[in-house]
Amino acid sequence: MSKLIDELKKEHTRITTTLNKVEKIGAFSKKGQEVLLSAKSTLLSHLKKEDEQLYPVLRESAKKDTALKRTLDMFAKDMEEISKSVLEFFDKYSEGGSGMEFAVDYGRFFAALSSRIRREEDILYAKYNEITP
Repeated sequence: MSKLIDELKKEHTRITTTLNKVEKIGAFSKKGQEVLLSAKSTLLSHLKKEDEQLYPVLRESAKKDTALKRTLDMFAKDMEEISKSVLEFFDKYSEGGSGMEFAVDYGRFFAALSSRIRREEDILYAKYNEITP
């Protein structure tokens, strides 16, 4: 496994662990809000690393691989939707929120993010490892 993919997978674990902490604490307390902001910061840093280091390599390879190009296009479209909902979630709960509403929103948010993480690791990261020495 490449060093980049190893780092990205560790970041996925850190993001998931931090978000699980938010679920346990809730977004209503000062501590919950701090943990939520930490998760947001880690996630944004992770996305930046993918944009700068992962996707350029995959896009270059996709110039000669139409299946990979279709996959990247699908992931890009999916990411637009997820990014919007993720940022809305963080904005909505960065200063607290009600218990029941938070639980429902968190469930949706975490399920979408977890699904994206699994698909990235199974498809994109595997392809990156395949095309890089």
